[in-house]
Amino acid sequence: MEEDADVQEDPLFERFVAERVDGLLRYGYVLTGNPHDAADLVQEALVRLRGSWSRVRRKNALDGYVRTTMTRLHINSWRVRRREHITATPPDTTYEDAPNEGSGLWEALSKLPPRQRAVLVLRYYEQLTDAEIADVLGVSRGTVRSQASRALDKLRGDLPGIVENMGYVT
Repeated sequence: MEEDADVQEDPLFERFVAERVDGLLRYGYVLTGNPHDAADLVQEALVRLRGSWSRVRRKNALDGYVRTTMTRLHINSWRVRRREHITATPPDTTYEDAPNEGSGLWEALSKLPPRQRAVLVLRYYEQLTDAEIADVLGVSRGTVRSQASRALDKLRGDLPGIVENMGYVT
């Protein structure tokens, strides 16, 4: 496990994590709508980065690697959840973590398919271009545009007026 020893002793990895963890947590929160899921995404993405540290660092693609990993993990988690057995009795949970302002928007975002939500988060929160979003998601630019269009149409239907009032429509 020579690579593990290299990473543990590599101050660049520690500095990368220290400098980026807050932003990654915010990105994860916007992507998932839940701070606990966001923390899990960040942790898993950083574990994967650590395992690929020397290769990814040489390519100078650290931010893109972590962001792409988080997005794909989130999409995959939705695939797994679709296969889970749903019971008639909901679990005992509270919604203290839900944002107070714009909760209608958060609810509408949570109803979007994971890829559409990821496209909107990458476009409006991370302010990536369609080409950058396509790279992160591993799809074409046309797919990015169509997913964004479908997502915004769905939000407009679920929340009349809110999308236009937020300035997200150009």
